[in-house]
Amino acid sequence: MSSTDPAEYGYPAERARLLADPAAAGPRRRAALARLTDDWLAGLYRTAGAPARTALVAVGGYGRGELSPRSDLDVLLLHEGPLAADLAERVWYPVWDSGVALDHAVRTPAEARKVAAEDLKAQLGLLDARHLAGDPQLTAELRSAVLADWRAAAPERLPELRELGRARAERHGELSFLLEPDLKEARGGLRDLVALNAVAATWLADAPRDGLDAAARTLADVRDALHLATGRATERLSLQDQDQVAERLGVLDADTLLRQVYQAARTVAYASDVTWRTVDRVLAERRRAAPRRAVRFGFPFNGARRAPAGPAAPERRPLAEGVVEQDGEAVLAQAARPAADPVLPLRAAAAAAQAGLAVGYATVRRLAAEAAPLPVPWPDEAREQLVTLLGAGEACLPVWEALEAEGLISRMLPDWERVRCRPQRNAVHRWTVDRHLIETAVRAAAMTRRTARPDLLLVAALLHDLGKGWPGDHSEAGEVIVRDVAVRMGFGKRDTDTLALLVRHHLTLVDTATRRDPDDPATADLIAKTVGTQAHLELLHALTEADATATGPAAWSSWRASLVATLVERTAARLAGDTRPPAADPEVTADQERLAVEAARTGGPALALTAHAEPAADGGEPMGVELTLAIPDRPGLLGTVAGVLAVHRLAVRKAGLRELDPVGAGPVLLLSWTVAAEYGDLPEAARLRADLRRALDGSLDVTRRLAERDAAAPRRRGISTPPPVVTVAPHDASRSATVLEVRAHDAPGLLHRIGRALDAAGVRVRTAHVSTLGAEAVDAFYLTSPDGRPLAADRAEQVARAVREALEER
Repeated sequence: MSSTDPAEYGYPAERARLLADPAAAGPRRRAALARLTDDWLAGLYRTAGAPARTALVAVGGYGRGELSPRSDLDVLLLHEGPLAADLAERVWYPVWDSGVALDHAVRTPAEARKVAAEDLKAQLGLLDARHLAGDPQLTAELRSAVLADWRAAAPERLPELRELGRARAERHGELSFLLEPDLKEARGGLRDLVALNAVAATWLADAPRDGLDAAARTLADVRDALHLATGRATERLSLQDQDQVAERLGVLDADTLLRQVYQAARTVAYASDVTWRTVDRVLAERRRAAPRRAVRFGFPFNGARRAPAGPAAPERRPLAEGVVEQDGEAVLAQAARPAADPVLPLRAAAAAAQAGLAVGYATVRRLAAEAAPLPVPWPDEAREQLVTLLGAGEACLPVWEALEAEGLISRMLPDWERVRCRPQRNAVHRWTVDRHLIETAVRAAAMTRRTARPDLLLVAALLHDLGKGWPGDHSEAGEVIVRDVAVRMGFGKRDTDTLALLVRHHLTLVDTATRRDPDDPATADLIAKTVGTQAHLELLHALTEADATATGPAAWSSWRASLVATLVERTAARLAGDTRPPAADPEVTADQERLAVEAARTGGPALALTAHAEPAADGGEPMGVELTLAIPDRPGLLGTVAGVLAVHRLAVRKAGLRELDPVGAGPVLLLSWTVAAEYGDLPEAARLRADLRRALDGSLDVTRRLAERDAAAPRRRGISTPPPVVTVAPHDASRSATVLEVRAHDAPGLLHRIGRALDAAGVRVRTAHVSTLGAEAVDAFYLTSPDGRPLAADRAEQVARAVREALEER
């Protein structure tokens, strides 16, 4: 080649002009750069005098025509038969001389296929093979063979491909949250897009395509701008480069740039999650179908010929009203009508998270397209389902991400959009603002036993940093925002005030503990004045720890934890005299008294099932229906009645138990329950009454019935929850009874197990106050000995231990 040959020396100049042209950017520039490079390499190949049955092939990113300014050229010289020893060098040397990075190989088709079979990365590169010069038939034959090999080996290679992605994520983190992300290797980056295309090439599954092309373009455009700004082939978007990259792209500032990158990465990561679940499902179905095919085309071991097995209908197991489990995902039941059920998105999400499942992609898409907006204020069930979703802990994260990917979170919580993908330029923070909020809720879910209002703790955790989307002190702005959000969610004034206090002061405990003298009585007095009550102090303590541990390792240490704990302990001592007495039982209504008289007269249960509940004390309409039951007192009533309700799949949301003597003939227990069907319709009152009678006379063994149902139910992986906490309240909680407090994860039959344990312990339940807040049960039982006296201290501890053991058996 002569020293003036434009094929050798024209390319660098043309390339430089193209990269300097501001009108050529994005996909247009990448395509133009690929065409320019194609022509250059084809000219080099022709000049080198390559013989017949050889071809120059672009592979990898170059094969896809995705050339960034500093991308390597991945090129394969393909041949059949012998080659001149210096042929490859005649092609490669001009490339090296030009300063362009080159990744090259010389192979026969058989050698290329052998390398691909042994090296997954090489196989991925060949999937994008594109002819540049020489014999096009040779390139086409290689492409066909490689694709056929890939599809045939897909059941073995796809798990390997998935593990490569997981290993990259472990090394490089999640692109959606990193302040200095690796655009290529981090989870949600350009490598994951290559993997999605490889999965699609197997014909087993394809990624959700909505928004994926735009996300890929965003990431590629940012990489181009990064290469041009730095002059290097770097994939890491460093802090010092972000302003220059933003300027090159015409973006407002570096924060806006990062938000665009994060949004694109989340689209890619979500598409990857959906795709790999589909791959798992398809491969599992293939494994299940293999024995059926073996029977169809051969003989079973017992010698009997069987009819060909058709495709098995997918098994659908109920999870909640309108939600079922199918193929390891939560999907909508056939009868579900999103347009008529505004709570359905939250109910589906909560059911999926509590079962440790993902929500099916088609289900989330349908909910986003069809679900009616939540009314304002939210109905009680919507708040309960949100709390249940958050209370699932780690299992909440993939469900939340799915809802967010389809815009459902911002639709339910419009203020969320201001913090979505918002970076935090602080070395202490490892998450974006929105991810930090959900991570705080995840950590708060492990602390729900520490407070009597786990629902307020979880909601405060979710909302505590919403003020970061507004100017000024984010705690002050957050207080204003959360008051509005809480009212829209349907919280009453007292709970709204509590949430506002928690958001306004979520940094107060740490700031005070680390900056004020802990031994000065004024320090504890300050916190006591701020929180006002012991209940608020418990909530703020748990929120402080959840917030700090979700921020990052530097935000919480054993030293800080001890300082905060000491401050909380001293503040609690200041508030010790501020113990609020338990709420008095409401007056007995005429209907309740009528039921009590009927029960005393007949000696059996009298019940009423009311479809429309009374207004809740704190505002709004309580979820479920009211079941009022009067029944002559006898041992084991609480456990028996709760067991019957569990048999009928009725979840107890609230319950109260009190003792009456309406006709002077002996005590009658009056049980007022707020119940809701787990799914399906409520049972008829007559059937419920009949089963209560059978349970009381011993002809219906509810314990055995529940055990049989549990044994027959398929085992789901479920979620891990904090262990139950059973404590004896201080002796001054009641003068006439011993108060046993139970905090546990709600589950079918929970109240039945508590009641059986109390019955076995030989104590009477004089009064009970049962609450289910999301998926958490917060119960108080007023116990006496058979002669009506409070329990001795050691006896009370024995009873508490018995209840704890009964709850830990599951």
